[in-house]
Amino acid sequence: MRTAEIKRKTKETDVAVAVNLDGTGVATVSTGIGFFDHMLDLLARHSRIDITVKAVGDLHVDFHHTTEDVGIALGQAVRQALGTMAGITRYAAVHMPMDETLTRVVIDVSGRPMLVFKAAFPRDKIGEFDTELVREWFNAFAMNAGITLHVETLYGENSHHIAESCFKGLARALRAAVEIDPRAVGEVPSTKGQLGG
Repeated sequence: MRTAEIKRKTKETDVAVAVNLDGTGVATVSTGIGFFDHMLDLLARHSRIDITVKAVGDLHVDFHHTTEDVGIALGQAVRQALGTMAGITRYAAVHMPMDETLTRVVIDVSGRPMLVFKAAFPRDKIGEFDTELVREWFNAFAMNAGITLHVETLYGENSHHIAESCFKGLARALRAAVEIDPRAVGEVPSTKGQLGG
């Protein structure tokens, strides 16, 4: 079973997450940030990864610390659940539409963290959620999951749709990339014989 639990406690946040890479997409999420909970719920549903997140943060300051620390903890949990990464498909590419928006997400579960994020949001906020935090979350997640991740919104007009297409695109790419390849069970998908270095 490819599962992991991570707890992260600082002076700013108290975060507990759990993942099951071979789940059915069940989300149990509570961060105190409605829009962010919505994004994490659809991340679970469309990746088919069971995700549990319980976060208490300094929301009286703003949403930054909670959003970033959930990204850190969730990334660490995915990395831990992947183990040696033997048998995974490793690569995936998705074009994700959301009404008028189209976002391309390309992933390499390589053990080498990198984020290229190109998305312009027409508005500074989606409800009370700062749109700049979308990139912050993706960066925290990619760096701690140890994945190479390229996210580019090719076009879009609605900030909610742009954010949603980014998260849904990640979900579908992640689902494909962490899937066990039946033709390569037990093999590390690298000519080096290992991933991450």
